[in-house]
Amino acid sequence: MDTQLLKTFIQLSATKNFTQTGKLLFIAQSTVTNRINELEKSLGKPLFLRNKKKVELTFEGQLFLNYAKRLIELEDMAIQQINSADSKQKLIRLGATNSIYECYLFPIIHSVLSNDLNTSTKVVINHSFDLFSLLQDGLIDIAFTYIPFNKKGYLCTPFKEDELVLVTNKKNTEFINGICQKDLISLDYLFCNFALQKVGLFIRELFPPHHQFTFEIDNSSKIIPFLLDGRSYSFLPLSLISQYLDSRALIAIPLVDFKTPTIKSYYTYKNDNALLLANIISLLA
Repeated sequence: MDTQLLKTFIQLSATKNFTQTGKLLFIAQSTVTNRINELEKSLGKPLFLRNKKKVELTFEGQLFLNYAKRLIELEDMAIQQINSADSKQKLIRLGATNSIYECYLFPIIHSVLSNDLNTSTKVVINHSFDLFSLLQDGLIDIAFTYIPFNKKGYLCTPFKEDELVLVTNKKNTEFINGICQKDLISLDYLFCNFALQKVGLFIRELFPPHHQFTFEIDNSSKIIPFLLDGRSYSFLPLSLISQYLDSRALIAIPLVDFKTPTIKSYYTYKNDNALLLANIISLLA
């Protein structure tokens, strides 16, 4: 399948505008239209609903989008592997959630880069389920996730455990001696859904159904600047905000009548890939 068609489809699914897609890809709008028509013809299904006001993905288009992205990733990786085939450097491809990378992986990667000149490292940041897809497609060698991966041929090992802490700006002293669950709804709360995994669901259920949060994002580190700047509160991993607690830029609020779950993380790789990952695995152990 022509990857130019796929790239055009992916871009149009993001912009939902034929003219804007053409500008971003440096092609004419008519070329965008022709490529989408050709792709739809080859698949036998419409990928977009078009009218004068908007462009939206069809159900089939939504299903095809993830496959299209993975096909492009596979092509890019194949080209990279072919061009590095004669290189003496070993390429190690790590995938991690953002918070695991922020909290734990920098010193590990720094150690590998500093001590092994024959190793190059590529890091992909994504959500846990997406990382499992990349791992199975051979696009990454090891995945650091918040969900265990139990499948034949793969080794999944516990990595780190972390505490979930309610934090806020040091100026916010109303609940400095502790907060009850019923009082959470009164907070200017910034919600990180942790991709709605176990921890994200736990936090969501602390609040009434359909509660509208002041701010919501799936990247925990992006919440920190808001906490430092205002009256907001948020639950975050202790390892992510420990430096701010140590400096007293942020303070932890004690929990009176409820407890938070432990945040567990894991690393997973193919059994037959242990030799390639020997440097990484030794540091993790």
